[in-house]
Amino acid sequence: MRNRLTFDIDTREARTTLRGYALLRDPLANKGTAFSEDERVRFGLDGLLPMRELTLEEQMDRLAENYARTTDDLARYVFLRALQDRNETLFYAFVLSRLEELAPIVYTPTVGTAVERFSHIYRRPRGLFLNPNNISRCAEILREYPYSDGLRLIVATDSEGILGIGDQGTGGMGIPVGKLSLYVLGAGIHPSACLPIVLDVGTDNQELLDDSAYLGWRHERLRDGDYFAFVEAFVEGLRAALPHVLLQWEDLSKQNAFSVLDLYRSELPSFNDDIQGTGAVVLGGVLAALRLTGQQMRDQRLVVLGAGAGGVGVTRQLHAGLVHAGLSETEARERLYTLDSRGLVMDDRATMEPYKQAFARARGDVAGWSLEDPDRVSLIDVIRNARPTAIIGMSGQPGVFDETIVRAACANLDRPLIFPLSNPTAKAEGKPEDILRWSAGRAVVATGSPFEPVQYDGSQRHIGQGNNVFVFPGVGLGALVVGAREITDGMLTAASTALFDAVSSADLDRGSVYPSMARLREVTVDVATAVAAAAIEAGVADAPDEPVEDAVRSAMWTPEYYQHIAV
Repeated sequence: MRNRLTFDIDTREARTTLRGYALLRDPLANKGTAFSEDERVRFGLDGLLPMRELTLEEQMDRLAENYARTTDDLARYVFLRALQDRNETLFYAFVLSRLEELAPIVYTPTVGTAVERFSHIYRRPRGLFLNPNNISRCAEILREYPYSDGLRLIVATDSEGILGIGDQGTGGMGIPVGKLSLYVLGAGIHPSACLPIVLDVGTDNQELLDDSAYLGWRHERLRDGDYFAFVEAFVEGLRAALPHVLLQWEDLSKQNAFSVLDLYRSELPSFNDDIQGTGAVVLGGVLAALRLTGQQMRDQRLVVLGAGAGGVGVTRQLHAGLVHAGLSETEARERLYTLDSRGLVMDDRATMEPYKQAFARARGDVAGWSLEDPDRVSLIDVIRNARPTAIIGMSGQPGVFDETIVRAACANLDRPLIFPLSNPTAKAEGKPEDILRWSAGRAVVATGSPFEPVQYDGSQRHIGQGNNVFVFPGVGLGALVVGAREITDGMLTAASTALFDAVSSADLDRGSVYPSMARLREVTVDVATAVAAAAIEAGVADAPDEPVEDAVRSAMWTPEYYQHIAV
C-alpha cells in the first residue's frame, strides 16, 4: 500500500514523504501560511509562501472575511469545498467553530442543490468513482488510494435514492463527501481515515443523460442480477484490500437498500444510515418528546407517512422501541401504521415490495373504519380512526400535513407529535409555524431540515432538527473504537436511547426535542459510548483496556496543525 502521509493523534505528528509544491497541494498535509520557518526550510517550501507565518486562528479570521462575501448557499458550499480541497485542517477548524451556521451549508439542505449541479460545479477529484469499466479492479484501486494504509471508514452510495431528489447518478458523490465531513466534525474521525465512494451503475434520470456536461457513466441503471453482481464485486474488492474498514451504505433506493444491507451486514461491519440511522434518530426524538407530553412509549400509536428506505427504517426502529418498552412483537406491530403513495400499506395488495411486508396491516385491522374512499385508506382516514399519538413525515410530499390533518390529530389528544422530517426544506410535509398555529400551540414539532424559531403566543419555540448527524457519527466511532465485527440492531437502539438521554431540560424548555448542533461532539461521545458498550455486550467486539468513554474521547481528532516529520 502507498503510505505518503500518516498522522499520530497522540504525538500530534504528521509523517510525510511529500515536499515543496506536492506538500502544498495535498489538502491533508497543507498548512498554507501556517508552516513554521523550520518546516519551510526542511520541506522545500522556503520562497513558495509569503513571509508572514499565521496561526490557525488568524487564518480562520481571514476566511470569515472572505466567506462573508459569498452571495448564496450554493456559492457558500462551493467556497467551503474549495477550502477543503486546499487545506482540510483549516476547513474543519472553521466549520467546527461555526457549526450551527455552517452544517446546513456543508450538508442538509444545501448539499441537495450541490448534488444536482455536481457535473457543473466539479473542481477537484475527491473519493473514488467505481463503474462497470473498472469494478473488476476494485481491490487494486482501493490499495492504490494514497491514504489506504490508514483508512477506517467508507461511505458508499449508488445515488439512486437521495432523499427528496432521487436518482442523481455520479453526482451523488456529494452525499458521501458530506456525510464523511460530518463524521470528522461530529466524531473526530481523522479525515485521512475516511473515503467517499460512488458506485456509478448508471442513471435513469433522463435530464442527466441529456446533459452534455454529465460526468458519469452515460447509461441506464444496472438492474437485478447485473446490479447485485456489481455490488458483490465491490464488496469482494473491499474485503480483499481493506477487510477491517467500516462501511456505511448511503442512498440506495428502496428494495436495494434493504437487500444489500441484509446480504452483507454480517459479512463485514456495515450499516445503512437511511434505514438504521434515520430510525434511531426518530426514535430518540419521540422518546424525548414524550418527556414533554408526560406519556409512555408503550402507550403510543404511531403513523409513518412514507414507505421508502427511510420510512420503513423508522417503522422498524419505532417497533424496536415499543418492544423495548415492554410490548410483545405483535402488540408493537399493531401500534404502527405505515403509508405510501397508495395509502395505508395493506397485506392484501396484489403487488408489494418485500421490505414493506413486515408492517403491512391486515384488512381486518380496518374493519368498521369510516373511510373517505373504500378502495384506499388515506392519511386522514388513519388519523380519524386509529387516533395516533404521533405522525412522522418521511414522504417528500411538501405541505401534506395541512390544516385538516393537524386539526384532526389534535382532536385525538392534547399534545400530538407532528414531525415533518423530509429533506430538503422544500420537501418538508409542513412548516412549523403553520403546524403550531393550526394546533393552537399544542403540537410537539420536529423537522428534518433546519427551521428558524417560531414566535407563538408571546414565546419563542425552537424547532428541533431530527438530523442523522446526532447518530451515525457516534455509531461509526463507537464501532471503530472497539473493533465491532458487526453493527447489531441493539447497537442502534442503544444509539436512540443515548440521543434521548442527551436532550437536556434546557432543550425541552425551549421546545426542542433534539440537542442543538453546537453540542454535536458532546452528543457523539454519549452515543459512541453507548454503541460501543452494546457491541461488547452483544459479543461482536472486545472491551478496550481503558473505560469505554475514555477510549472514545481519546480517539477523537481535534482540527489543529501537527508538526511535520520527514520520512
